Amino acid sequence: MKNLFNNIIKNICNGAIIFLLTSATSFAADKVKLRLNWMYYGSHAGFALGFVDGTYEKHGIDIDIRSGNGSSSAHRLVANKDSHFSYGSCGAMTNLASKGAPIKSIGVIDAMGTEAILVRPDSGVKTIKDLKGKKILTTANAGVNTFFPIVLANAGLKESDVNITNVPDGALVSSYLQGSGGAVAILGGLDDKPAEIKANGGAQPIAFPYSDFGVNQVGYCIATHNDTIKNNPGLAKRFIRATMEAYAKAEKNPDAAVDAIADIVGGSMAEEAGRKQSREVLDVTLGILYSGANKNKVLGLNVPSDWNSMVKLMKEYNDLDKNSKASDFYTNRFVN
Repeated sequence: MKNLFNNIIKNICNGAIIFLLTSATSFAADKVKLRLNWMYYGSHAGFALGFVDGTYEKHGIDIDIRSGNGSSSAHRLVANKDSHFSYGSCGAMTNLASKGAPIKSIGVIDAMGTEAILVRPDSGVKTIKDLKGKKILTTANAGVNTFFPIVLANAGLKESDVNITNVPDGALVSSYLQGSGGAVAILGGLDDKPAEIKANGGAQPIAFPYSDFGVNQVGYCIATHNDTIKNNPGLAKRFIRATMEAYAKAEKNPDAAVDAIADIVGGSMAEEAGRKQSREVLDVTLGILYSGANKNKVLGLNVPSDWNSMVKLMKEYNDLDKNSKASDFYTNRFVN
């Protein structure tokens, strides 16, 4: 009888141990790799805050935030299943998806584009047409390249009128400041590049925003693989919830977000000048979280009319498939 009792207790204990181990496995956080469009800068501070303050952890996500090599490269890494999610240009993502990349936008951070031609103030360039015959620097995978031909066309210029030169990713601003090879301008975002130029000793550049030349676009989105949407919608939902929660916190307390990115990156970004630059860049992003068409200010929303306008533009100028619909490139399934 005693042995029977001991065996019962032993079996109960073993069962409890198995249950606890199974439960621990079931509730283990999902390891998720987020690929950024570039090296860390202020616009990424919301992601950093979500990591540092435990927002992603609360939603069952063990996040690994990786720097990138341009928007197109970031989105390709998601298409190739190297990364689970990417943050980058919606235009670049649409261009890739239209060519067969199995990716889609599941949320938007920068609701409007900030892309521009940034010109050295000592170049003598006063209007965009003064760029004819001039050298402009960019990087091969940058999302800013997608709509540049449209800007030129609307300004009455041809692509052959300017000399577009690719430089290594980390050398864009330094090459601009040095006037490398006679370069007078770069293609870049108003959200980060003017602040970076000034932080490195340059003067405020002259800006020709793409929006002044008929390019109204959705800015930067979070993309994921179509297989994730189909086979793991719960992960996509939790990731978007956590990300939007983090950016809502950054909106209320931008200094906390700047502190978070300083903690992660360290170095010059943790110094006073670096924090100031991060805050300046973050403020631009926080100022464009909602487009004018997002009447209810739903954070992360892919606004249909904004996407319709961008896709229409890309059909006209970027050889986007005429039969494609804007809704082919995004879903609001995971946005609260």
